[in-house]
Amino acid sequence: MKKRVSFHNLGCKVNAYETDVMAALFEDAGYETVPFEEPADVVVINTCTVTNIADRKSRQMLHRAKKLNPSAIVVAAGCYVTADAERALKDEGIDICIGNPDKPRIVEMVAEYMGEQKPAGNSGPECFRLTRLAERTRAYIKIQDGCNQFCSYCIIPFARGRTVSRSKEEILSEIRGLTAKGVKEFVITGIHVSSYGYDIKYPDAGPKADCFAPEILLDLLKSIDETEGVERIRLSSLEPRIITKEFAQGLKEIKGLCPHFHLSLQSGSDSVLKRMNRHYDTGVYENCVAILRDTFDDPAITTDVIVGFPGETEEEFEQSLKFAEKIGFYQMHIFKYSKRKGTVAAGMPGQLTEAQKAERSDRMEEIERKMTEAYISRHEGTEAEVLFEEEAVIDGQNMLTGYTREYVRVAVKTDVPAGGIYRIRLRRGPEAGILSGVEL
Repeated sequence: MKKRVSFHNLGCKVNAYETDVMAALFEDAGYETVPFEEPADVVVINTCTVTNIADRKSRQMLHRAKKLNPSAIVVAAGCYVTADAERALKDEGIDICIGNPDKPRIVEMVAEYMGEQKPAGNSGPECFRLTRLAERTRAYIKIQDGCNQFCSYCIIPFARGRTVSRSKEEILSEIRGLTAKGVKEFVITGIHVSSYGYDIKYPDAGPKADCFAPEILLDLLKSIDETEGVERIRLSSLEPRIITKEFAQGLKEIKGLCPHFHLSLQSGSDSVLKRMNRHYDTGVYENCVAILRDTFDDPAITTDVIVGFPGETEEEFEQSLKFAEKIGFYQMHIFKYSKRKGTVAAGMPGQLTEAQKAERSDRMEEIERKMTEAYISRHEGTEAEVLFEEEAVIDGQNMLTGYTREYVRVAVKTDVPAGGIYRIRLRRGPEAGILSGVEL
């Protein structure tokens, strides 16, 4: 009888990619992957440590895993373990701790813990690549790891290290293997995607914040676009400073690139951005958005915003609100600042209360709802290509759902199978934030 393994992923798209890879490694070793809630012999929690809340959620999920499967081997993997190995090792709910560098050896380390023979096959970093997905048409592809930015609130450079790029040949080989299995859309991700290629172009240069090699990133994207079977390319996130007229024009020439750009803002106040050590101001950010909108037809601009950063005054928060409205985002991921031990911001004066942060989050979310509705309304009555991915029950109806190139969610009643791209005339959907439509 096959041993069973289950997974729970926390955190970013890079973690999601690495969870998929670890699942494939276990399956190659003869394991059966089962849902997290089902009985399993091994339970892997891929942890996050970006905030104190992420740390707490990681610990909660590890303890829940042990409660659900008392006899299972519970594996804590990822950033929480890497950033605070001493605490993780003392946790009685954890059997094995695996930091980010050791993820390629996870199956081997589990076998060692069980007293079993090392499984056949390779387990080095060169083998840590995605080979298959379970009934999905979109795949995350990690092109680099690490970060050189050292924002004052962020622990990730310490948990992930400096920026390291994967080779173009390795990335393209991974993508070719996935297109053969029906994957149509590839989300290009990394800890700091805009740093891709810097260490390739300047192998002897030390880490620095201005670590861009845009021509190498564009060359990679063009090569992905030319790969047979690739229908769409989506960028997970970009550093605002990489956006120039030349770079945007290069992106536009990539046929499969989706006009959806996630430019992390964090604050619309220049004084707060300076305390965050973000390396740009609102003027630079606004110019980057203007370049994208001049180059593409109404692209989706999404972002991250932190509210309640240490010392954030009401005036600074109002500046952030007004700047968000001025930009007119499609969506914002809004985070209440979480004090993270080991970061510069943790020692800053003027720490806000949870009540203050919650009130500001609510006000920012209200603006986001209006901006999202405005963007979606502009797409009513237009035609769009929709990649349909899965069935869902929406407003009591069985619907097939997918996304436009701008990442607007669309739900339709249709008999067409999931996994295809169809041209749809869009109309108002059954719920807020969703469009419906008819196939053309």
